[in-house]
Amino acid sequence: MPASRAEEPQTAHPTSRQIRRHQTTIAVIATQGGFLFGYDTGVISGALPYIRQDLDLSAATQGIVVSSLLIGAAFGATFGGRLSDILGRKTSIRLAALVFVLGTLGSALAPSAGLLIGARVILGLAVGAVSATVPLYIGEMSPVERRGRLVNQNELMIVSGQLVAFIVDTIIIHVLSQTSAWRWMLGVAVIPAIMLFIGTFFIPETPRWYAARGRYREAEVVLRTVRVPPVVQSEFALIRETAEYRHAHESRSGWVYYRERWIRRLTLVGFGIAVCQQITGINTVIYYAPTILEDTGLAAQSSVAASIAVGAIGVIGTCIGMWLLGRVRRRPLLIIGQIGTTTSLLAVSLAFQLGESTGRSYLILLFMVVFVFFQQCFISTVTWLLLSEIFPMRIRGFAMGMVVFVLWMVNFLVALLFPILTASIGPTPTFLVFVVLGVAAIGFSTTTVPETKGHTLEGLERGFRSRYA
Repeated sequence: MPASRAEEPQTAHPTSRQIRRHQTTIAVIATQGGFLFGYDTGVISGALPYIRQDLDLSAATQGIVVSSLLIGAAFGATFGGRLSDILGRKTSIRLAALVFVLGTLGSALAPSAGLLIGARVILGLAVGAVSATVPLYIGEMSPVERRGRLVNQNELMIVSGQLVAFIVDTIIIHVLSQTSAWRWMLGVAVIPAIMLFIGTFFIPETPRWYAARGRYREAEVVLRTVRVPPVVQSEFALIRETAEYRHAHESRSGWVYYRERWIRRLTLVGFGIAVCQQITGINTVIYYAPTILEDTGLAAQSSVAASIAVGAIGVIGTCIGMWLLGRVRRRPLLIIGQIGTTTSLLAVSLAFQLGESTGRSYLILLFMVVFVFFQQCFISTVTWLLLSEIFPMRIRGFAMGMVVFVLWMVNFLVALLFPILTASIGPTPTFLVFVVLGVAAIGFSTTTVPETKGHTLEGLERGFRSRYA
């Protein structure tokens, strides 16, 4: 005799709190890639003086050592974005974790400048891959009301990685006096790289990637683990409708999409957002903070220690920015940040005109800290979030890879040209160049950057198709 309805076993649905906890856990694991991104870009500022002594580097070779990671990151973003479309977001992150391990060990053990540069290019491939893939992964896994908060957990991990790098540099400087101290600074990153690799076995693939491959059953199963039951069916229906439209109307080849005007326009907007993040001059501070402070007359060890303040304010600014994203629209935040960074760099350039003194050194440090606050609180949090939101499903990884390639190439040019400009024309004119670029960025954001807050990814795709087509 069949059991009555009351006697049938009931499937226990996860509570809203359990769903939110699962969403957060997924983001924490994935953003280990962001931590490695931050650590590997930040650690070089304190390690470089020791590398220079140990490997007898010329000024030109020092610049290549710093910028080699950035070249690798540019190509890593392109390949990582494309691989995330082909193999999946999760698999792309796992492969990047393996490359992190190889690049870190190669950098720490390199016996010569040439091998160090080669290892840092390999490390850059991983940095670029996670910079393109992790925001996409989290953006596709997150509900619309938490997307800003969860995507920017990656930005928080980036600045936390930079802060940890500055602290590790300072500790190792005081513990180890030998010139080989830089090997320990670089080698520490192997620990979070292994943690990231292991962590990828405990996170799912994104529902949107499954849907883009026509694997709707798997997409729905994953969606049920990261959404409260009342919204699962409506969101899954929207994801499936968008995926089926793509299957019916478009080829799988990434470049074919660029026959459509609206996708070309969106990609150009993405390029502009990426360039605006870099031309503020943020990475002149991240990579060269100790060097800038030494130029003001501050002692070398004090300069490295003072860079901790730069890292700490980056973490604080990012936390505040994550809070603001839940309450304020994206574009106003971006414009406020650009006004703040441009004004701060103007103050730095003018402070260099004061007579050399300890007071001037700390005044410049103060303006640098204010600059980093505006960058991390407003610009960086909004930039990575916008890039994870604006591209259509079928081309999301491909387009993100191209845009982040441009971002890293501009980063490379800034890192390469900054010491050359300061040596040839001086710090004041160099910072004024960034002030002019900052004004241009404000104009771009005011006239061109779209607002994305409060919309699903599929809703944004429909809106952009109507707006730009």
